[in-house]
Amino acid sequence: MSLRAVVLTLFPEMFPGPLGASLTGKALTNGLWSLDAVDIRSFATDRHRTVDDSPFGGGAGMVMRPDVVDAAIEASWPGDGPLIYLSPRGRPLDQALAHTLAQVPSLTVLCGRYEGVDQRVLEARAVQEVSIGDYVLSGGELAAFVLLDAVVRLLPGVLGGAQSLDEESFEGGLLEYPHYTRPAVWQERAVPEVLISGHHQNVAAWRRAQAEDLTRQRRPDLWARYTARRASLNGDCGP
Repeated sequence: MSLRAVVLTLFPEMFPGPLGASLTGKALTNGLWSLDAVDIRSFATDRHRTVDDSPFGGGAGMVMRPDVVDAAIEASWPGDGPLIYLSPRGRPLDQALAHTLAQVPSLTVLCGRYEGVDQRVLEARAVQEVSIGDYVLSGGELAAFVLLDAVVRLLPGVLGGAQSLDEESFEGGLLEYPHYTRPAVWQERAVPEVLISGHHQNVAAWRRAQAEDLTRQRRPDLWARYTARRASLNGDCGP
């Protein structure tokens, strides 16, 4: 089963963009997923092809019209997968959500512009809002690249092997351990001895310890969730 991705945007010429290169681009060529970029403006009905209007209640900026957006959704949404609106107020994108979205037959992404999309169409279509971070972009297209890349790379056959996925950051609730390659000594900096010892069990233990240390130092929020989950699995009711 391949994933069908549909992107509703005012700038369809931006796609596939970076999604057409590297692993995602190869997977696109090989039919592991497909991409349709739909021009929202083509669903405007006036001669000026107007897609936005001033907000009720006043204020700066413009708002994307619900009738135009809804017409684009009606014509383009396959209906067998989620409809996602990329918005700073949405659910944060994380690896768990990426895995969930990698299991669906289709994924439709609505890219907002201006001040956003009229709330009524979001409610009428039960749109799921997703955020890629606590900052504001000029439009949803860059966020769509991030979302689709995170999902597509999880599809069967896109990456070389399951082990590379299992050991990535966030897969086990931890940040990833450091990586090293040849030469063994570079600018008087040597690769940790354990990695060239040939002792696989010691290597695995070192990598786990490094991942835990990095997570504890850099992402205390992740570390708190990791330790809480580990305590729950171990039946530890203490603090």
